This record gives sequence, structure tokens and C-alpha cells, in this order.
Amino acid sequence: MKTLTIDIVNDKVIKLLQDLESLQLIRVRREKPLKETQIKWEAKYKGAMQKQPLIEIDNQLNELRNSWE
Repeated sequence: MKTLTIDIVNDKVIKLLQDLESLQLIRVRREKPLKETQIKWEAKYKGAMQKQPLIEIDNQLNELRNSWE
């Protein structure tokens, strides 16, 4: 088995590839998102919040909820 990477220039090709796949002549694999393009949330928000006891967080949430009522 050989692996090729192709660039789809025209969307009509997708139907052709699906037909070839249904005939079991090829196998189409979707690309997985590159890890480099994924957002690194922990690096982005590291240090944005201070560590607090759980009771304090619950109290703050309750205050916020009660302010909406």
C-alpha cells in the first residue's frame, strides 16, 4: 500500500474519491488538526486566576447568581 497526499482543487473530486472508496479501491483518511494550530489554553491563561479555597469560589458564585434575581 502506498500513501499519497493530494490537494483538492475542485469539490467535484470529493464525490469521485468517495466512489473509489465505495469500490474498495482506495481508503480516504481525513487529516487530523495539527497540534501546532490548536490553542494551548493552559499556556494562554496560566496565572489568570489565583488559587482559592473551594468555599470562597462557591460563595462568589452564589453572590453572582443572587445578583441576577
